[in-house]
Amino acid sequence: MFIDKVKIYIKSGNGGNGSASLHTEKYVNNGGPDGGDGGKGGDVVFVATSSENTLNAFHYQKHFRAGDGENGGRQRSFGKQGADVVIKVPVGTVVKNSDGQIVCDMFEDGQREVILRGGKGGRGNWHFKTSRRQSPSFAEHGVKTSEYEVTLELKTIADVGLVGFPNVGKSTLLSVVSDAKPKIANYHFTTLSPNLGVVSYRDQTFVMADIPGLIEGASEGAGLGHSFLRHIERTRLLVHVVDISGSEGRDPLDDFQLINNEIFGYDAQLEKLPMLVAANKMDMPDAETNLRRFREKYGDRYTVIPMTTLIHEGTEELIEAIASVLKDLPPAAPLSYAPISLQRELSDDFAVETLADGVFEVTGGLVEMLSRRVNLDDYDSFRYFQRVLRDRGVIAELRKCGAADGSTVIVGDIEFEFVD
Repeated sequence: MFIDKVKIYIKSGNGGNGSASLHTEKYVNNGGPDGGDGGKGGDVVFVATSSENTLNAFHYQKHFRAGDGENGGRQRSFGKQGADVVIKVPVGTVVKNSDGQIVCDMFEDGQREVILRGGKGGRGNWHFKTSRRQSPSFAEHGVKTSEYEVTLELKTIADVGLVGFPNVGKSTLLSVVSDAKPKIANYHFTTLSPNLGVVSYRDQTFVMADIPGLIEGASEGAGLGHSFLRHIERTRLLVHVVDISGSEGRDPLDDFQLINNEIFGYDAQLEKLPMLVAANKMDMPDAETNLRRFREKYGDRYTVIPMTTLIHEGTEELIEAIASVLKDLPPAAPLSYAPISLQRELSDDFAVETLADGVFEVTGGLVEMLSRRVNLDDYDSFRYFQRVLRDRGVIAELRKCGAADGSTVIVGDIEFEFVD
């Protein structure tokens, strides 16, 4: 089983609640508030590793949750920070949100990216002490975090991509020029996953990938379709392997054009990649005739190298040509994208909406902040709530919108009667 695309669910830890403790000690009068802050929730961290080359592990585990922060304690004791959850993914994995936008590209071995940050811990009651409110009996709740769905897509990082119809000799070629040991047989679709091999030529080494699953309609999802076309995106050079003998009963010129149409139909940018043509199976009947036809049509646009991989004939010339082209190409680079944040930034803004005649709702980040701090059963807490609404201009905005005595005002889960 080879998995290169999977959906998982991630959640950072909730922040711990602040403590509403009051200091009590023998011989100490009016000890005052000493509630500690809650601990920060754990982060969700992705780490790229070269020790993995598939996403198979995520077939069995799809939910990843960081630890919650601990609640604050007495004597200003801070709660313990929640444990981070570290998710190891293969190098080349692209993380996308539910809308398909790129969150990050795990391009380099050892790369660490904090995808979700843990919730902020709530403040203890000593933060809310003032000259007029010397013993606040309320504290702040920690920030509660949400779960997010993300898609992991593995895009193989290789210098050279072998493309072509099934059974044209791509796997055989990879096994001949590298130490890779792909499954080889005279059947269609025997290669069910990209195989990688390291090729050495003089003082150069490069990674070659056998890209399977290419048939007519692949760019539209036919066969294995997009499952493996994505692995071509990161290659620097394409080697198109053609059965020049037509042993499968197809015209090699048509095969070449058809596969190119699928590659370029998937991503037009791939047309900018340099391409070499490996005319394979030259030991078969009709190979010489088809090679002449192929060169007459494509020889001025592509370098065509005749070869028979089964007996290692022409492979040295192909590797030399690949090394020569790669020497002048820039190194592979991460995807170019504007990173998207899964979490929205907390703010203290607000807006007033008129729901009906005499009914108003206050929305925005200020409401979320107050919902963590206000306890309607506590007198001090409710007075704090009223003061924040006045100081932040909410009361003035309500008046502008037409609120008067007796109007209903909704602030999060709190509903009260407006008194001017």
